Amino acid sequence: MTTYFMLKWLHVIGAAVLLGTGAGIAFFMLMAHRGGDVRVIAAVARIVVRADYLFTAAAVVAQPVTGILLARITGYSLTEGWILASILLYLVTGAFWLPVVWMQSRMRDLAAAAAEAGAALPDEYHRLFRLWFAFGFPAFTAVLAIFWLMIARPEISM
Repeated sequence: MTTYFMLKWLHVIGAAVLLGTGAGIAFFMLMAHRGGDVRVIAAVARIVVRADYLFTAAAVVAQPVTGILLARITGYSLTEGWILASILLYLVTGAFWLPVVWMQSRMRDLAAAAAEAGAALPDEYHRLFRLWFAFGFPAFTAVLAIFWLMIARPEISM
């Protein structure tokens, strides 16, 4: 197995983890929230936060490392239009993901406290959920655009 193939494989796996974990987390949080059972919401939020720290965080670190090494091996400049656009979109994704991680952790704690007390979810949870939901759209769209850029490698002047 060549270094190029190994790096490309790791880069593709990392991209799949980012997309898949993001979609999975969004789906399960939304379904738990829509179900309205505070205990289920607390349990799902606990798993979602754990998944984000285990899978998403690992891929977030791996992607730029493997991407830079791939660019070096293949002779692409990091200022190549499609690569630069991908990097910018990656930064946009991160700008939305970092607050989302904090929101998920806070929603997890609020839901756990409500479940333990046998109470309804507080207004802060609902406010955070709306923000969390809104932040997901630009982040997910940016990841999809990065996938397209990596596959199409269009000529982009920047």
